[in-house]
Amino acid sequence: MGGAGLGSEQTRREQHAEDMVSAAVDGLRAEGADYEQFKRKYRNDPVGFCRDCVEWKDGESLADYQERIMRSVVEHGRVAVRGPHGLGKSALAALLVLWFALTRDGESWKVLTTASAWRQLSVYLWPEIAKWSDRLRWDLIGRSRFSSRYEQQTLALKLRTGEAFAVASDDPGLVEGAHADCVLLIVDESKSVPPPMWHALEGMLAGAGEVMALAISTPGEPAGVFYDIHRRAPGLEDWMPLHVSVEQCIAAGRISESWVEQRRRQWGETSAVFQNRCRGQFCTSDEDGLIPLSWVESAVERGLERAAIGEVSVVGVDVARSGRDSTVLALRVGDHITEIRRFSRADTMATTGQVAAILEGTGATAVVDVIGVGAGVVDRLRELGHRVIGFNSSERSDATDVSRELHFLNQRAAAWWRMRELLDPALGAEVALPDDDQLIGDLTAPRWWVNSSGRIQIESKDDLRKRLGRSTDTADAVVYAFTQSSSLDWSYRGIRRRAGGGFNARKQERLERRRDRPLRPGWNT
Repeated sequence: MGGAGLGSEQTRREQHAEDMVSAAVDGLRAEGADYEQFKRKYRNDPVGFCRDCVEWKDGESLADYQERIMRSVVEHGRVAVRGPHGLGKSALAALLVLWFALTRDGESWKVLTTASAWRQLSVYLWPEIAKWSDRLRWDLIGRSRFSSRYEQQTLALKLRTGEAFAVASDDPGLVEGAHADCVLLIVDESKSVPPPMWHALEGMLAGAGEVMALAISTPGEPAGVFYDIHRRAPGLEDWMPLHVSVEQCIAAGRISESWVEQRRRQWGETSAVFQNRCRGQFCTSDEDGLIPLSWVESAVERGLERAAIGEVSVVGVDVARSGRDSTVLALRVGDHITEIRRFSRADTMATTGQVAAILEGTGATAVVDVIGVGAGVVDRLRELGHRVIGFNSSERSDATDVSRELHFLNQRAAAWWRMRELLDPALGAEVALPDDDQLIGDLTAPRWWVNSSGRIQIESKDDLRKRLGRSTDTADAVVYAFTQSSSLDWSYRGIRRRAGGGFNARKQERLERRRDRPLRPGWNT
């Protein structure tokens, strides 16, 4: 009896195990059938995939222009899109990656993503891919969620027969050999992707199978491969260029009309920064513009990618002259402007207190606009024993440019040209700036010319205020902060105030070496 009962129990367990295996197999078959049906239905319909298989929040949907771009990628193969800041390009690219990977799974496929900067991939695009994968309707797709252990990784998506991955645009060698029967390329912030990467990508696009590509970016200077695509340069006619207008973005609710109007007032409608970022048009800086927008954008990118190391060494201070202006402090660590602080209508003592609080205990130097009310700030900071340099923009300058051939009308011209040289890529620019719209607009605003005496002259603050309707307070504070830089071989004599027409350079050098001791009150350095 006991033996027979034991055998029956074993039989029941074996049967249960067989039933479980059978049920699992049936489930896999059912999932496979649903998944195959999904792939057939949406293979050439990314818009339908987004509408049906994505969980949208109330009021959310694809914009009309996003749908047009998606359809164009399928129909035309190669699409290059330029448009204003805020059009939703990362979301668009992320949804295309997910659509392509899921509808090609089971075939040989690859999705390569690259961008002008690694940060664009690691901070924006791939987190966006993860975000939208969490909002997919897996019940309609017909397969389980991506496994966080085996499939969805930080910068890659690996399914059964293919993968999506990120490649830095400065390493085109990694693209070689990246071939598959089905290929999708995403080139984010395409305007700054270097030509060698474009050439390497072209090799990937040369396959005989299914090939699609989306290059998308806010435009910049009218130069480079992305610009050549949009001007339909010979040999690039197989790309379809599209322009998303700011009006389309406003209608879709992606950009507010008030933001565009504020930027128009801030930057000026004809400025390169407004045309690039708001109009989505290629535009070069004015021929007589002092600092090109592309140089400033590169410095901002360095600021986003690079961590500042050390304490604040210099604080540039532009003191408000009127109620329309702001007092601005630019905090500098090495070659990095780490913070911009603005104060409206701060009186002399309040400004002094703000600066003194930063200088306290750091041994940093404050460079203060000494004209007008700034003189009171300089005097009080010296009384408190802090290191401070009074910057007088109208004083004569003995400085020269880096070639030692060009001379300047005054200290303002010398200091602004100095800023230009520090941002010039040809001189090995290392300066890092914060992503501050006002700073970007201010730095690209001034014009320059050579006067009748053969000296470089920079547009004055008063003339800028008349032309722009505002003052370039933020940029001035940053310029002051960099008058104390040795990043370039530049004459200190041209950026120090002189006492009684003379200046003891050796004594100043000794003071520079003895940073732990404050300047004595009365020293006019």
